[in-house]
Amino acid sequence: MLYQFDGKQPQVGSGTYVSELAHVIGNVIIGDQCYIGHGAIIRGDYGRIVIGDGTAVEEGVIIHAPPGDTQTIGRRVTLGHGAILHGRSIGDRAVVGMGAVASIFSQVGEGSIVAEGSVVKLNNTIPDRMVAAGNPARVVRAVTVQDEEMWSYGKQIYIDLAAKYLEEGMIPVA
Repeated sequence: MLYQFDGKQPQVGSGTYVSELAHVIGNVIIGDQCYIGHGAIIRGDYGRIVIGDGTAVEEGVIIHAPPGDTQTIGRRVTLGHGAILHGRSIGDRAVVGMGAVASIFSQVGEGSIVAEGSVVKLNNTIPDRMVAAGNPARVVRAVTVQDEEMWSYGKQIYIDLAAKYLEEGMIPVA
């Protein structure tokens, strides 16, 4: 699950769960109380990846940094199942929905939401506290208090789930 590459090895924070079925490779720093789900691939091979505290990298997410650059993912971020990130930054408390793509050098602002299946194209930026949807992703509205409440609840679910996996572990069934 954790692999050294090119003389660099992942660093994982306290209270963080990394599934045995995930691949975390090379120059990757993961904060405290994160959830790294089954089948996630986090490739810090020719770039660096930094993931903030309390972030959920759900199942099947792929994260890669642009060559010689850093992909920064903020605190309490939700990366939905099957999302693909190859960008520059995802701001604190942002959400990248299931199956969404953040392409090379893209940026997603603090508290923003990228809807499921959307594509943030090469070099594009989603401003802070905006909801973006479509291909290419375009701002459709501002984030509401209801959005923040719902996603805050969802983020806590994954922080709690990480703790439970660490406490109980997965037990193979014969």
